[in-house]
This record gives sequence, structure tokens and C-alpha cells, in this order.
Amino acid sequence: MRVGIIGASGYTGLELLRLLALRPQTEVAFVTSRQDAGTPLTTFFPSLAGHPQYDRLIMEKPDNLSGRADFIFLATQHGVAMNLAPALLESGARVIDLSADFRLKTAELFQTWYEEHKAPQLLGEAVYGLPELYRERIARARLVANPGCYPTSIILALAPLLRHGLVDLSRPIIADSKSGVTGAGRTLARGNTFCEVQENFKAYKVVGHRHTPEIVQELSILADEPVSLSFTPHLLPINRGILSTIYISLREPLGVPAFRAIYRDFYINDPYVRIRPEGYAPETADVRGTNFCDLGFFPESSTGLWKIISVIDNICRGASGQAIANLNVMANCPEDMGLTGMSLRP
Repeated sequence: MRVGIIGASGYTGLELLRLLALRPQTEVAFVTSRQDAGTPLTTFFPSLAGHPQYDRLIMEKPDNLSGRADFIFLATQHGVAMNLAPALLESGARVIDLSADFRLKTAELFQTWYEEHKAPQLLGEAVYGLPELYRERIARARLVANPGCYPTSIILALAPLLRHGLVDLSRPIIADSKSGVTGAGRTLARGNTFCEVQENFKAYKVVGHRHTPEIVQELSILADEPVSLSFTPHLLPINRGILSTIYISLREPLGVPAFRAIYRDFYINDPYVRIRPEGYAPETADVRGTNFCDLGFFPESSTGLWKIISVIDNICRGASGQAIANLNVMANCPEDMGLTGMSLRP
């Protein structure tokens, strides 16, 4: 299998390369970076040195790529993929986009939160790349929209309850989420420098974070009715990880065994969702470097609320690992091919 990565110089590109090195029968045909074209890959990413494929790769401009790969990952900034995807699809490649360009269903919604969409004709075709929910459609797709990191942690935490109509939707769902600094990307920004982040903890984009419409869209599809969401992101002084604490009310009381059974049954065939033992609160270190999403559940008798704790690695499960899981589904390979590593702890 030949794969290519457009926009390989960021954290998601590096993570794709790290994981693809573990995937058998995979040839990385090219890696591109317009800004760093001409640089040997292992000079740019010294940690990849010694891998026979990577030692020979030179980062190139994203031009004249037709016919060079069966699958192409777009690890670019928002607004770039929609300009590249039409020609790549026309060339016969199947595309997995790690940006937000094809996650929303309408051009109007995309323009509200981002900019005018340059390829609106593809929005209806793109499949949202969450295998637990859309595996059969992903298998047939030409274009997969890899989910955002925050949305992945929240959607997987709520999917079983919403699908069964158990959540009281007369009240907003509250999602309080924290991410490691790599979630902001590799581009230098003052608020993400060491001295600003170390020994600090802060909320950001408290109202109007761009992941909000993506989360609401998918939760509403699951519930088959509009869902109201209050989502607050925070920045943790760690490199990797997302921890989301989600607060919900149920339509009817439900005991802990029955609540947990709903999740076990829903995810019984999904290798990357782990239901943790009763009373255990998942931690980001449990999933660091893996494609797992770990879930823990806590009823609060004094308020009637349920607290769901969901943890993922934002770069792996929230981006590159999920992209490779989608590749595996599209290529009719075992979903865990190249993704069987355990957590990097400590």
C-alpha cells in the first residue's frame, strides 16, 4: 500500500510517520511541506532517523502528486484541504483529511465558523471518520473527515446514551475539557510558550470554540433531535492528552450496573474504547501514545447528575491514530494494524 502525507511538518504529520513505521506492508511514497521543501525528512525530524524508508525521503512541495499514492493524508491547516482534495480525488486517490474542512455538513455552517468553503460539492460525500459510529460508510468512502480531538473525546462518551434516548435533553449537556499543548499545533504562539504554560492552567475560547458545531452536529445525529451543549476547553501544562468531564441528566433513573452495561454492549466490537472498572477515574497517562479512549462513570446522588470522564491522546486518538484506523477500515485491513502499542507511561 502506498500512502502520502501532505503537510508533514507538524505534530500530526510526525505522529502519522511514527505510527506508519509500525504498520506492515506500507510504503510512504512522499511527504510534503511547502515551507520546508527540499529538507531531508530525518533532518527535519531526527527522531525518525534509522528507518529505511524515512532515511531516503525528502520533503517536497505538494505538486504533481497524481498517481503516486493510493491513500493520501491531508495534515494541513484548516482551509487548505478543501483546495487540494478535489484534484486528489479526481486522480483516483482516497483521502483522509485531518483538518476541519470536511467535518461540517453544510457550506453555510462552515462559513459561519471558518470561511467560505471552496469545495462545497464534497461536503455531502465526506464521511465523518469515527469508526465506532460510521465504520461501514468509512469502508466505502473516497473522502474521510477525521474528527477533531475534543469532539472525539465527547462524542464517544455520549454516543451510547444518546442512541438509546436516555439523556434528558431539556437541559444542556455540559462538557468541561482539558487538552495538552500539542493540541494548538507546532506553530509558535505567545500563549503556548513554555513560560506561559508551565505551572499554569487556563480556559480559552470559553464561548465559541470552533469544535462546538462539530460536536453538536454529531450529538444531534445520535439523538435524532437537536442537542444543546455547553463546551469549555482548557489548556493543560502537558504535551499530550485530553480529559473531558461531561455532565448529564437522564430521562429516568438508572442503576450503575445497567448504565455500564449499555456502554459495554454498545462498544463490544470496538477495540479502542475501554470501559474502566467501576470507581476508577481514567487518566491521560493511561492512553498516552495510543488510540484508546478510556471511559469512567460516576453517579452523583445529591444532584441527580452523571459524570462521565473520557480520556484520549489528542495527537493519536484525536488525530493521527484515528486517521490510521480509518485507513485500515478503508483498505479492509484489521482496524488495529499499526496501532497495537500500549500506553507510554511514565
